[in-house]
Order: sequence, then C-alpha cells, then structure tokens
Amino acid sequence: MFNAQYFRTFITLVETGSFTRTARHLDMTQPGVSQHVRKLEQYLDKPLLERQGRRFTLTEAGRRAYDYGLRLFSEHEQFRHSLDDDALDTGECRIASPGSVGLMFYPYILGQQQMSPGLTVNYSFAFSHEIASDVLAGRHDLGIVTETIRHPELECRLWHQEPLCLVVPADFAGTSLTELMGIGFLNYSDGINHAGALLRSNFPDEFRSMSQFRRQGFTNEVGMVLDAVARGLGFTVVSRLVLETSPWQRQVKELDLPVTEYETLHLVSRSGAKIPRRYVRLLEGFREQRMRERFGHGDIVSPL
Repeated sequence: MFNAQYFRTFITLVETGSFTRTARHLDMTQPGVSQHVRKLEQYLDKPLLERQGRRFTLTEAGRRAYDYGLRLFSEHEQFRHSLDDDALDTGECRIASPGSVGLMFYPYILGQQQMSPGLTVNYSFAFSHEIASDVLAGRHDLGIVTETIRHPELECRLWHQEPLCLVVPADFAGTSLTELMGIGFLNYSDGINHAGALLRSNFPDEFRSMSQFRRQGFTNEVGMVLDAVARGLGFTVVSRLVLETSPWQRQVKELDLPVTEYETLHLVSRSGAKIPRRYVRLLEGFREQRMRERFGHGDIVSPL
C-alpha cells in the first residue's frame, strides 16, 4: 500500500545521510527508520540503498524514488495552498481572454508567476462567446470579455477600459473620412464594432456605416492585423493594448482624433462563485500598471 510517510522518511534519510540523524529529526527510533525504508523497497519492489556498514549509497531506483518523493511533496503543498482562497501567491488561476487583452495581460501574469513560484496560471486565448461557454462549463474560473454577457448562471461586471486607436500606415498623410475610405478597412473579429464606434463619434456628419469602406481583408487574430496595416493595405481600429504590444508599431501610426472611444472589458464568472484573492491581485495589479502607463488617455473605471 502507498504510504507517503515512507517517502518522507526516505527523503530525510537521503538528505541527512544517516539513520541516526534521520531518527532524531523525525522523532523516531533507528529501527523504525529502517523499517520504513524496507517497507518502501517492498512496495516499489526495488532495492533503494546499497549498504556498506553504517554508510550507504543510492541505487538508480533510489535516486528516482528520491526525485519522485520531492515532486510528490512539492505538489502536495502546492495543492494544499491552492485550497486557500485567501492566499495571494499560491494556487492555480484559470483565465481566458481575447487576444486584444491577453497580448499584454498574459506577459504581466507570467512576471507575477516568476515572483511567486507557488502560483500556477493556465491562460487561454479565445473569443468572448467561447469564453462564456467555457466559464459556464467550469473550464475557466474567470473570463475577460469585450461585450456584456447575459446568462442566468453567469455574473458579468465591468472591469477596465482601454482607448481605441485608429491605426494607419506610417506614410499615410490623410486626416479625412474620404481619405480613409480611399485606403480601405482591415477587419478582425471586433473590428467592425470598434471602427464604427470610433468613426461615428469623430465624423458624425459624414459617417453612415462601415459599409462605406472597401474591405481589404480579415484576420481572426487581432495581433496580426497591424502587419497588414504596416504593409500599406488599409487602416484598422484596435485597442491601445494591441498597438502597444505590436511588433509593427514603428511601421504604423495612430491618427489623432478629437473624441476618444473605449474598448470596455468585463469579467465573467459563474454566479455565486467566490473569486479567490490571487485573481483579484492579478486583475488589480494589471489595471494599476495600465493607469500608470495610460499616457493621459481617458479615465479608468473604478476599482473592483
């Protein structure tokens, strides 16, 4: 029968190098230590030690059993701490968001994980409707979506806002809606809605609908749409998060507009579920960082 105490005794023996010191450390008798090792060898059906009088060396099976025991107790401690919803730096986080958010939020989370080795993060990139379905099914604890989700078993609340940017090729010299119509529009999953909102606010007398613009292409990966803009194929409207993380940001430029519109981000979780504090720390920490880096672009919604 598997017995974790046998593994603990064996690990202590390997680390102290002495049956006597192991017995003293674990408040056992020396025969008790020997018995634990024999029981573990019987369970694994392999000799773990090569004994030379009072000294010993590990067999290959002994080295592997020692390594496994270390992983076993490390995972046990991580699991135990993950059950504590009040722990800030241990436990598992299962989060999903669209690419427009994850391009910056995921690297931020990885930085936090480096500082908190007990933290495990599973992060998925998906569309808003997929995120809602996965949260409902229990595959994610928390989702970030770009639209309000209405479902009796889900809770959706406002979290954060990011300015929308009208992005054109670096050599584009125009400023008018007619000139934008001349180069055409590059679409992605939320592109039509974002562009419509921004253009309607800034060109109220001229803008009717996005059907005015020639479609120059579509990609379902928002992070790639600025590659097409950089090649001079058209313009697009993306969240500032996308522009700031783009490898093509030097080959494009943001067109200055008098009215700012925002991509509004919502948090989705199962109704009645308590969000552990480790999630709240990640969410608030990221938003505070964005407030410091916002370059004076608008207001950030109130804290969670």
